[in-house]
Amino acid sequence: MAEPPRRSSLGAGGSAAALPLRARLSFAAGHFLNDLCASLWFTYLLLYLHAVLGYSHRLAGGLLLAGQVADGLCTPLLGYEADRSAGCGRYGRRKSWHLAGTTCVLVSFPFIFSPCLGCKENTPQWAAFIYYLPFIVIFQFGWAATQISHLSLIPELVTSDHEKVELTAFRYAFTVMANITVYGLAWLLLNLQVDRPERTEHLGIQDVPVFRNLSLIVVGLGAVFSLIFHLGTKEKPYPLGSLPQPESTPLLQKEPTRCPRPLLAWKDWLLEPAFYQVAVLYMATRLIVNLSQTYIAMYLTNSLLLPKKYIATIPLVLYVSGFLSSFLMKPVNKWIGRNLTYFVGILVILAFASWVTLTRTMGAEIYGAAALLGAGSATILVTSLSMTADLIGTNTHSGAFVYGAMSFTDKMANGLAVMAIQNLHPCPTELCCPACISFYHWVMVLVTGGIAMAATVSLCCIMIWPIRVRFHGPGCGRLRGDPHDDVSLQGLNEARIPYDETESVEERSPNSTVN
Repeated sequence: MAEPPRRSSLGAGGSAAALPLRARLSFAAGHFLNDLCASLWFTYLLLYLHAVLGYSHRLAGGLLLAGQVADGLCTPLLGYEADRSAGCGRYGRRKSWHLAGTTCVLVSFPFIFSPCLGCKENTPQWAAFIYYLPFIVIFQFGWAATQISHLSLIPELVTSDHEKVELTAFRYAFTVMANITVYGLAWLLLNLQVDRPERTEHLGIQDVPVFRNLSLIVVGLGAVFSLIFHLGTKEKPYPLGSLPQPESTPLLQKEPTRCPRPLLAWKDWLLEPAFYQVAVLYMATRLIVNLSQTYIAMYLTNSLLLPKKYIATIPLVLYVSGFLSSFLMKPVNKWIGRNLTYFVGILVILAFASWVTLTRTMGAEIYGAAALLGAGSATILVTSLSMTADLIGTNTHSGAFVYGAMSFTDKMANGLAVMAIQNLHPCPTELCCPACISFYHWVMVLVTGGIAMAATVSLCCIMIWPIRVRFHGPGCGRLRGDPHDDVSLQGLNEARIPYDETESVEERSPNSTVN
C-alpha cells in the first residue's frame, strides 16, 4: 500500500537524491526467495504429497490448511510487531525482520519437499503429519516476515510516488523471473529422466529426487538473491527513542474553519457494509485464482492423463498469459470502469469452465484453455485489488487493517476449501482410482465456473447497492447534518476515478500468491 509522499530531509529548498539503479535492483532481489517458494508451494505441494509420496488426501489437505492458517495468523501479528521494533542494533528494523524471515525459510522449506526422515512403509500417516507440520509453520512465519519487511522498506527508501511505483515495478519484474524460473526448472528436471523413458510419463515415488532437487535449487538461488539484497540495500537504523509513535492529538491545536472529515479507525471498518461487500468479492477472486493454481496439476495428470511434463508447461502458460493481459488493465479500466472490467474477467473464466465441462479429453488445446484461465484470473485479481484500494481511499492510516483482514479471510477460505475438496475425494486408497478421473474434472469446473457465478452475484450487489463508506462515530459534521460526513466511492460504480489515482502496490503483481 503506497504511502503519501514525504518531504525530503534536505528541506524545502533541496531534493533527495534518486535511489541508484544498483540499489533498486538489490532491493527488488529481496523478495525473490519468497516468490520462488510461493510458486512451488501452491502449484506442487498437493501433487507432491499425494502423487509422489503417496499420502492420503486428508493428510495433504490438512498440511496445506495448516500452512494457510499459520500464514493468516502471522501476517497481521508480524505487521504490528515489525512497526514497533527497533531492529538488531544498527542493522535496521526492516532488514532485521527480513533476515530473520529469510533464515526461517531457508532452514525449513527443503524439508517440506523431501521425504519424511525416519519414516518407513509401515509408519502411520499421522506421524508424517506431525513431522511436516513444524517445518510448514516455520516456513509460513518466515515467508510472512520477509514479505512484510520488504514491502515496508519501499516508503523508507524513496519519498516520491514515482519512485515508489518504480521500485514496485522492479519488484514485480523479479516475481515474473521467479515464476518462470520455477516452471522452467521443473520442466528441465522432469525431462532429464532419459535413462528410463517409462519413468517420464506419470508421477510416482521415483520422482522424489525431482522435487527434492527443485526445492534445493530454489532455496540456493533464493539465498544468493537475499544476500545481494542485504549487501546492497542500506536502511536507516531506528534507535528506540525515534520509533514512530501512534497517531495522537497534535501538539498545536488550531480552531478549524470547518469540521474536518473523520478518519476511520480499524474498528469502524467493522461497521461498514461496504467493507463486507468488497471482502466477499475479493475472497471469491482469491478462491478462483489459488484453487485453480492448486488443482491444475492434479487435473492434468489424473483427469486428462497427460504426461507429467505438462505440470510445468501449463502453469507457465497460465502465468505468462496473465502477465501479458495485466498490461491491458489500465486502458480497459479507464474505458469501461472497474465493474465491467471485472465482469469481462468473469466471462473469460466462465469460458474456460465451459470448455472444461464440454471436453473430457484434451491434447494441445489445453494450452488455449490455460491461456483463457490465466488472462481471466489476472483480470479479476487486478480489478478486485483496485476496488480494495478505492474502498480505503484517503483512510490510509487504517488501510493495513483492511488489507490484513481481507488477506486473512482469503487464506482461511482457501485452506478450508482445499480441505473440503480433499475430504470429498472418492478413492478409498492413496492411489488414484477410475473415479478420480471425473472428480478432478468437476473440481476444475467448480473452482472456476462455480465460484465465478458466486463472484458475479457479489458484483451485482455492488452494482445495485453503490458502495458508500460512512463513519459511525460521533463527529461535528454528523451533529450538524453535514452531507460531507459520508464518503462516496463513485469510482466503484460509475468509473469516474482515473485508474492511476487508485493504482496500488498489489496491482502490479497480479499473479503473485501469498500466501
